Amino acid sequence: MDHCIETLLTGGPDIEIILVDDGSTKDDTPAICDRWAERYPDIIRVIHQENGGHGEGVNQGIRNAAGVYYKVVDSDDWLDTEALSKVLDKLREFIRRGHPLDLMVCNYVYEHVEDNTQKVMRYTNVFPRNRVFTWNEIGRFRPSQYLLMHSVIYRTQLLRDCGIELPKHTFYVDNIFVYQPLPYVKTIYYMDLDLYRYFIGRADQSVNEKVMVGRVDQQVRITRIMIDAHDLNQVRQSQPKLGRYMFNYLSMMLTISSVFLIIDGSPAALGKRTELWEYLRTVDRRLYHRMKYRALSAVSNIPGYQGRRLSVGLYHLARKIYKFN
Repeated sequence: MDHCIETLLTGGPDIEIILVDDGSTKDDTPAICDRWAERYPDIIRVIHQENGGHGEGVNQGIRNAAGVYYKVVDSDDWLDTEALSKVLDKLREFIRRGHPLDLMVCNYVYEHVEDNTQKVMRYTNVFPRNRVFTWNEIGRFRPSQYLLMHSVIYRTQLLRDCGIELPKHTFYVDNIFVYQPLPYVKTIYYMDLDLYRYFIGRADQSVNEKVMVGRVDQQVRITRIMIDAHDLNQVRQSQPKLGRYMFNYLSMMLTISSVFLIIDGSPAALGKRTELWEYLRTVDRRLYHRMKYRALSAVSNIPGYQGRRLSVGLYHLARKIYKFN
């Protein structure tokens, strides 16, 4: 966490750092946060709260943020200081002009601790560079490309206007954080800079496969919330390219939920997979058929035992190629 904060402080005196101590009792997090706030009282604020999980930490930040822009940085990750300086200069420029952006996008880097390798996730094939644009001007995302919490900086008021409220005591809320505000975004700017460094590979990390299987109910919960977040048919009619991207994102979430329920393999887990797809069918029958038979998520619906084995095998192959966890 010290390293994370040190990189954020390079942003200068006009940034605000909100440290959320989410009910920590097993380590020195509360004291460390307080020490940083004492050293930089004009920049760093601390919120001590009862444990509410990652989502409630993000909620508290949105409720209390005074800045024009809002970015989430996990305490074991960090920002590239040179890239941060350039991004902040550009955001300040838009504020001076009186036309603040809705969304700034930058690259992020997977820092794989297990084999000491890096993988940069960039969007040069999707977004125009170094100019303001709208969803109508974007290209196609590759199967390995999605906008994650690591790559986005939202305008703070936009997050409040879209009514986002992440669930407590639930992992994987970053998917909601990125997905729900998208139709509210009217202006976007992409800088081809490797800003966010995402530390990945610890055995206890939430994206570790064994951990994800154990928390698959939370993954399913997030997927259901995303199903309810927007009418994708309406989004596709008004903003076709954004609608296509959001369709693919939701398809990816359904695939992940389904595959991890298959990996669990218990009758209860397989029943939950059926329930998830039935839930989608009751919400939007048209979307259900497109997801089940004409999208990425179709690979998680191959019937029979051999079909389930094939689904898991395809997931493991994709993980090896794209190194996403």
